[in-house]
Amino acid sequence: MTRETVINTLLALLLLAIPLGASAMGEPFYITLATRIAILALAAVGLNIALGLGGLVSFGHAAFFGLGGYAAGILATHAFDGVPLFAGIPGTASMPIIWLVAVVVCGLIALPIGAISLRTTGVYFIMITLAFAQMIYYFAVSWPAYGGEDGLSIYVRNEFPGVNTAQPLSYFLICYVVLMAALGLFWLLRGSRFGAALQAARQNATRLAAVGIAPFNVRLVAFAVSAMVTGLAGALFADLNKFVSPSMLSWHMSGELIVLIILGGKGRLFGPVAGAMLYVLIEYALGGITERWQFFLGLILLGVVLFARGGLLGLLAGKARHG
Repeated sequence: MTRETVINTLLALLLLAIPLGASAMGEPFYITLATRIAILALAAVGLNIALGLGGLVSFGHAAFFGLGGYAAGILATHAFDGVPLFAGIPGTASMPIIWLVAVVVCGLIALPIGAISLRTTGVYFIMITLAFAQMIYYFAVSWPAYGGEDGLSIYVRNEFPGVNTAQPLSYFLICYVVLMAALGLFWLLRGSRFGAALQAARQNATRLAAVGIAPFNVRLVAFAVSAMVTGLAGALFADLNKFVSPSMLSWHMSGELIVLIILGGKGRLFGPVAGAMLYVLIEYALGGITERWQFFLGLILLGVVLFARGGLLGLLAGKARHG
């Protein structure tokens, strides 16, 4: 067992132990805090597929995070009001159906965005993904049917078969299981032929094309899968807060997801988890002391970039041993 495997196991157990201990002590706030960590880590796992494996610095993943949130909010609102969406399609408060809709919507929207964006590289790719995200952001702002700039409140807690989702610990466990499943997907992709092709496209696309594999197709699939995982996180985030707003689509959210990956370790299996835990801890610890806690986050991020290029996991576990 490698040192990184041990650290990954400890992180998984720590994230699970915090809400269990908080529940035993009657502290629901810390359960919610752990749930937020799990959801942000899930969103970052999605981005880590594109950024960590494929080297695609997407500054527009907030679009998929927000779209997943709006999918949850709109379906739950129509279920609460009893008014069908369109063509007689009813709303729903069923989490599995909402997740499916969020994943499919994000995947379908990611394909044309990726097909256009992936024809560029470097800073141009960063800017065009940002441009697409901002287009969706301003569409949400100008969409009065679902709250516009004020956002959309969700008046029901969506349902999962056999689970009381109104209980904070139960909802955390749902998010935790989904996070572990997403980490399993990342692990499978990284070790598969597809993952090898994606990492080869990151390192030298010309050589990959020379052996008969189209780098564009590999990157497009990775971009779509990445968007789908991040969209699922958005649906869970909206359900946690019982609210969805254009802020979920903002470029600030995209930057936050990139920060999580850099803090934890780009391309590392539990990098998003470590990054989300560190980010939320800094926000909680310093946010009560000063409104300018982001200044200290910036100093920590600067230190990571200069002295710990592998992020927190790189610092603790050493250099990554995968491709």
